Amino acid sequence: MSANETMSFEQALERLEAIVNQLENGDVPLEQAIELYQEGMSLSSLCSGKLKQVESKIEMLIETEQGLATKPFASSSLEKGE
Repeated sequence: MSANETMSFEQALERLEAIVNQLENGDVPLEQAIELYQEGMSLSSLCSGKLKQVESKIEMLIETEQGLATKPFASSSLEKGE
């Protein structure tokens, strides 16, 4: 398990933002930029995975004719305006 895998979502996101800032400044040598990019991609994947884990645990409360019911949260339903 790498050090990145033990980070919380917030820690990973903060580190990812720092990497983006460094790369945007353009003040890093090419080899370091490549390493930062690779670390950033790893952190991005980690954050995405953690978000998917949380989404799978969240249930939406919906109103039906029979009263209130729950259904699994799906981020795509938010995008469709449901």
